[in-house]
Amino acid sequence: MGSYKKLITFMLLIFIVITLSEGRVPFACDPNNGLTRGYKFCNTRVPIHVRVQDLIGRLTLPEKIRLVVNNAIAIPRLGIQGYEWWSEALHGVSNVGPGTKFGAAFHAATSFPQVITTAASFNQSLWLEIGRIVSDEARAMYNGGAAGLTFWSPNVNIFRDPRWGRGQETPGEDPTLAAKYAASYVQGLQGNGAGNRLKVAACCKHYTAYDLDNWNGVDRFHFNAKVSKQDLADTYDVPFKACVSEGKVASVMCSYNQVNGKPTCADPELLRNTIRGEWGLNGYIVSDCDSVGVYYDTQHYTRTPEEAAAAAIKAGLDLDCGPFLALHTDGAIKQGLMSENDLNLALANLITVQMRLGMFDGPAQPYGNLGTNIVCLPAHNEVAVEAARQGIVLLQNKGNALPLNPTRYRTVGVIGPNSDVTETMIGNYAGVACGYTTPLQGIARYVRTLHQAGCSNVACSGNQLFGSAETVARQADATVLVMGLDQSIEAEFRDRVGLLLPGHQQELVSRVARAARGPVILVLMSGGPIDVTFAKNDPKISAILWVGYPGQSGGTAIADIIFGRTNPGGRLPNTWYPQNYVAKVPMTNMDMRPNPAIGYPGRTYRFYKGPVVFPFGHGLSYSRFTHTLALAPKQVSVQFTTTHAQAFTNSSNKAMKVSHAKCDELELGFHVDVKNEGSMDGSHTLLIFSKPPNGVKQLVNFHKTYVHAGSKTRVKVGVHVCNHLSSVDEFGVRRIPIGKHELQIGDLKHSLLVQTLDQIKH
Repeated sequence: MGSYKKLITFMLLIFIVITLSEGRVPFACDPNNGLTRGYKFCNTRVPIHVRVQDLIGRLTLPEKIRLVVNNAIAIPRLGIQGYEWWSEALHGVSNVGPGTKFGAAFHAATSFPQVITTAASFNQSLWLEIGRIVSDEARAMYNGGAAGLTFWSPNVNIFRDPRWGRGQETPGEDPTLAAKYAASYVQGLQGNGAGNRLKVAACCKHYTAYDLDNWNGVDRFHFNAKVSKQDLADTYDVPFKACVSEGKVASVMCSYNQVNGKPTCADPELLRNTIRGEWGLNGYIVSDCDSVGVYYDTQHYTRTPEEAAAAAIKAGLDLDCGPFLALHTDGAIKQGLMSENDLNLALANLITVQMRLGMFDGPAQPYGNLGTNIVCLPAHNEVAVEAARQGIVLLQNKGNALPLNPTRYRTVGVIGPNSDVTETMIGNYAGVACGYTTPLQGIARYVRTLHQAGCSNVACSGNQLFGSAETVARQADATVLVMGLDQSIEAEFRDRVGLLLPGHQQELVSRVARAARGPVILVLMSGGPIDVTFAKNDPKISAILWVGYPGQSGGTAIADIIFGRTNPGGRLPNTWYPQNYVAKVPMTNMDMRPNPAIGYPGRTYRFYKGPVVFPFGHGLSYSRFTHTLALAPKQVSVQFTTTHAQAFTNSSNKAMKVSHAKCDELELGFHVDVKNEGSMDGSHTLLIFSKPPNGVKQLVNFHKTYVHAGSKTRVKVGVHVCNHLSSVDEFGVRRIPIGKHELQIGDLKHSLLVQTLDQIKH
C-alpha cells in the first residue's frame, strides 16, 4: 500500500505540474517541436523584419485572414498557438475583454485609482510607476496563461464635455496634461524598449474626437463628429501624437464615430497618413470592437460588406476586434477591391509586435520569472494608496477646518451612499481588486465611527433614511458625508443628463449639515464634475474634498487626508461647471472655441470664460506655498530654416510655421524657488501657463515637488518654444507667434519676447 500511495502521490504531482504549466507552453517556436526547429521565423539571431516575412510566406490566404481578428486562430502545422489580442489594463489588469481570466492562480490584481484621479496628481513619475507595476502583474498573468500581452489601454481622449460617462477613464480636459499622462503610462507599461523589445504592448484609444457615448438620442455608433482642422490639431489629436512620438506606443485604436463624414477606422488620412506616416507608429492599428461592422451595418458607409473590409485594410487598419474581416476579407480580395499584399502589410504589423514581445522566441522569455508571487504585493498596494493620496483634491477648507485632530474629534459620523462602498471606488474598466478599504473602514482606523448610509444607493430616490442620518450628525463630534456618483450614473454608453448630485443627495447633505453639532466634511466620489454650489455657499459645510474613484484602498487615502497624515496636493484635471452651462452646450457640438452668435460659450478652461464652480487646476493644501523666480529668460530668438516670406503669415499677425523653424536648442529653463510657508510637509504642483500674442491661455508644463515645512526647493521647468509656445491656426497649421508671450508660473507673471534672428539684425 505504501508504494501504491507513493505512486499515486507522484502521479498527482506530475498532473499538477502539467496543469500549472499549461499556460506556459510557448506561443510559438517550441524547441521540443521538431516541426518548427528549422524555421527562419523562429531564429532569434535573424532580424525581426526578416522573420516576419518568412512567416507570412508560409501562411495560406485563409490562415492570414483568420489572423487579423482579435481571436486569432492557431496554426498547428507551424507550431503557433491561438491568441486573444483583447486584454485591458486601464488602471490595473482588468477583467474586461476575453484575453484576461481571473481564477484560482490569479484571483485578483492591484486596482489603482481611476485615471481621472491619478491625473489629478500631475505627477509623471507616479504614472510611470503605476504602468510599471501593472505590466509586472500583466506579464505574470501571461506567464501563468491567464492574460495576453496586448493591452488596449490607456484611454487618452479629451474630457471635452462634463457629462461624458467615460470621462473618468481619461486624464482630463487639457491636451498637455493628457499628452504627458499618455506618454508616461505607456512607457511604464511597455518597459525601457531595449532592442525595440516590449514588456507588454499598450494601445492608445479611441482615435479620434470620441467623447460621446449616448446622449439625447445620439449614440457613438451613429455620431458624426464635425471637427475643425484647428480643434483636431490643437486639442483632440495632441494626446495621440504624444502616445506615438514620445511614448512609442505599440498600438492605436480607432473609434466608432465618424469624423467629418468618414468612419475613423476607414479613413486613410487619419490612419495611414497621420498615425503611421506623420507620427511614425511602430506597431499596429486596431478597431474598437465591431467598428468595421458598425460603419457598414449602422452607418451604411459602404454598399457591400466586402467594400467595408477593403476600406478598413486599405486605410491602414491592421486588426479587427470582431469577426467582420474574418467573414468578408476573402470576398474583398476575390472582387478585386484589395490585394493579398494589402493583407500582408496588416499582418506584418501584427506579427512584428508579437515578435517584439518575445512571443516567437520559444520558452526563453525576458520576463519569464514573473509569477503569482509578484501580484497583489503589499508594496503595490502602497503605491495604489499613494496614488489616491496624491490625486485627492481639497476644493474648499473654511477656517482651516481640515485636518481633523482625532484627539479632539473622537467620534465621527460617516454618512452617505458612497461611505462604505467597495467596487464603486475602482470605477470602470477595472479588474478584481486584491482587497478593499472603504471610507468608513479608513476613518475607523483613526476614530470611533457612527454610520448611516442615508440613501440605499447613489440614485437616492427617497428621504426615508434621512432622520437616522441626522441623528448620527447630532451625536458625532464631526461628520463626514461621502456622496457622489457611480457606474449607474456615469459609465460607458451612459452619459449624464446634468451635473447635480443625483436624486435627493443634495437634500441629505443640507439636512445633515443643519443637524450636525461639529464640522461637516463633504467628500465627493465621482469621475465627472458635480455642481455643488449649494455646498460651497452653505456655512455649515466646513470642507469639500473630491476623491475621484480612489482605487482599492481609497478609504485609507481619504482618511489620511481628513486626519492630516497626508497633506493634500491634487489639482482638478477638468473644469467644474455650473448646471446651467450644459443647457447652452449640446454634447454633439465638437467646437472648442466659443461662438457668441449662437450663444455657444466654448469648452474647457482654455476657451470657456464664464462662471465656474471650481476651475481647472484648482486644489488647496494644508500648507501655503510661495514662489520666487530665480532664473528666467526674457527673450528668445528663433532661426528660420526657410525664407522670411515662407515663414510668416502676414504683417499684422506674424507667426512662424513650426516646420520652418530651427527647433533644436530652443528649450528654455525656468528656475523657481518653491517655499513651504506652512507647518506641514507637503507636495506642490507648479503649473506653467502661456498666453501668446492674441492667443488663449494654456497649460504648457507642470512639475510636482515635495517641500518640507519651512523649507524651500529649487525647481527647474523646461518650456520649449516650438512645442509649448506654438499654437494652431484655423488651417490646422502649428505656428510660433512672434511677440510678447505672457507666462504664468505658479502665481508669478513673466513676459517672454519671442523674436526672429531677422528682427534682431534689423
